[in-house]
Amino acid sequence: MNEPLEIGVTFPQTEIGADPGAIRAYAQAVEALGYRYILAYDHVLGADVSVRPGWSGPYTSESMFHEPLVLFGYLAGITAAIGLVTGVIILPQRQTALVAKQAAEVDVLSGGRLRLGIGIGWNEVEYRALGQHFHDRGARSEEQIAVLRALWAETVITFHGRWHTIEAAGINPLPPRRTIPIWIGGYAEATLKRVARIGDGWITFRPPDETMRAAIARLSDYARDAGRDPATIGIESQLSLRSVAEDRWQAYVDGWRALGARYLCLNTMGMGLTSVDQHIAVLQRAAETLGISATDAA
Repeated sequence: MNEPLEIGVTFPQTEIGADPGAIRAYAQAVEALGYRYILAYDHVLGADVSVRPGWSGPYTSESMFHEPLVLFGYLAGITAAIGLVTGVIILPQRQTALVAKQAAEVDVLSGGRLRLGIGIGWNEVEYRALGQHFHDRGARSEEQIAVLRALWAETVITFHGRWHTIEAAGINPLPPRRTIPIWIGGYAEATLKRVARIGDGWITFRPPDETMRAAIARLSDYARDAGRDPATIGIESQLSLRSVAEDRWQAYVDGWRALGARYLCLNTMGMGLTSVDQHIAVLQRAAETLGISATDAA
């Protein structure tokens, strides 16, 4: 894991609003500042908490979420080189072949800039509304990953699995690389083992502390047990700028760099910012603090 650390931004889903001009301004500004990718969260539906006493989820029906793959189709056309990352698509609540098709389309339109972060989520309300089973979502996600990779690699496939049956069919167009990196987010030990066996990388948004150092060590052990070189499995984290004092931003980034992170995104949500210009201003200050420049993205 000796590759340089690439720094991106977390798309401010819940705060950016629905003005396409503001979204365009944000994406073009962060690309011009030298950030390497835009990461977007995923939620299709939000629960109405007025009829759910004791709701403990972080998002509700009042939380705005742009659909990531549709959003990325738009961003692909208004940016030139910045990467597009889902962090994470809640894969088991979606139809696998449709995700394969949508992701391939984004990759085509962006010239191969998509990295597909996937996870299994926490919101059973969403699963029910989308007609998917909640309690087998971890195991089902593994078969979904196999189906995605098969559909991206070959023009026609036949696949017989526990949850999927595809008979001599395929998607068109295929992604330019005939594959799209699949990174897996989550913290359960089962997730670490899944990353070690079949993931291209692990997405973790926790601080670079001894807990994470130990988790990465276990991930490496699981990878070796699976016959994989741990160095081929990437690590991504996040710096929430609201939670870390500005004079600690560099130390936080350096901490993840020392742990072998490949990517790190800066999150400006929750800082009380009320406009896209304010989000951009904070990211400009962070770019100056962390030594990010437009030449980094060239």
